[in-house]
Amino acid sequence: MDIEWKDGHRTHYSFQWLRDACPCATCEEDRKKEGRDAGEPEPRPATLLPMYKEPARAVSAHGVGKYAITFKWNDGHESGIYSWDYLRLMCPCEECRQRVASGQMQ
Repeated sequence: MDIEWKDGHRTHYSFQWLRDACPCATCEEDRKKEGRDAGEPEPRPATLLPMYKEPARAVSAHGVGKYAITFKWNDGHESGIYSWDYLRLMCPCEECRQRVASGQMQ
């Protein structure tokens, strides 16, 4: 998914990153338990024959008022509401990551 922000900045989010950054309470809690950051994939189980996991794919997307977007994912999950503020704050580009790290974007 690509967004061109009002200030001209452009951001690309892969569907896998968006699914791994789901802001719903359940996903946030799971990431916290595992010590993962938003957008960081779940660790693969250490087995000889790991199960195949289909890549994340949005089945549908819908606006939530004027402040957010929500997705229904191919794994059945659909409770995350991605606010535009959250998506801008989580922009994975190097420029934005440096701004967040320095406290300039919050």
